[in-house]
Amino acid sequence: MIRAFIVGAGLLLAAASGFARADAPPAPPEPAPPSAAAPAAPKSWSSMSPQQQQLLHNYQGKWDSLPPERQQALVKGSQRWLSMTPEQKSGAQQRFNQWRAMPPEQRQVLRQRWQQYKSLPPEQQQRVRESFGRFRQMPPARRMELRKQWRQMSPEQRRRSVQRPAPPPRRSPR
Repeated sequence: MIRAFIVGAGLLLAAASGFARADAPPAPPEPAPPSAAAPAAPKSWSSMSPQQQQLLHNYQGKWDSLPPERQQALVKGSQRWLSMTPEQKSGAQQRFNQWRAMPPEQRQVLRQRWQQYKSLPPEQQQRVRESFGRFRQMPPARRMELRKQWRQMSPEQRRRSVQRPAPPPRRSPR
């Protein structure tokens, strides 16, 4: 299994589940190269719901000057934010605050890991998500143990561990 992504993907998958704050939607992902997709059609300010307009009020004066891809990302983020439960919003706010508190270098590392993850074939992405899910189900002491083992590995040991299948989950004593 691709265990190299488990630790890094953890934060990234948490981040992907919704960086947001109450007064602004999440920043959009890096736009795709122009050849990768058709250009997004601009969205007019008046075509958004009043709730979206309120959420995006900081962009009102400059909306028409934003690139269509940015507009689409903001609209999508605002729709997502408005559909969240209060608990989801609270979690997203907490993750956003964690992101903002990170040094720029750490954010860059996480962006690179996210791009690596996104470049994986869908079936490998699914395996990473499943592995991360199993990791999250582990007791905190076991997760700390695995993190410690990972940090102590050399780059070569990490590469080898990524290439071999993951061990079956350990059963906790009953």
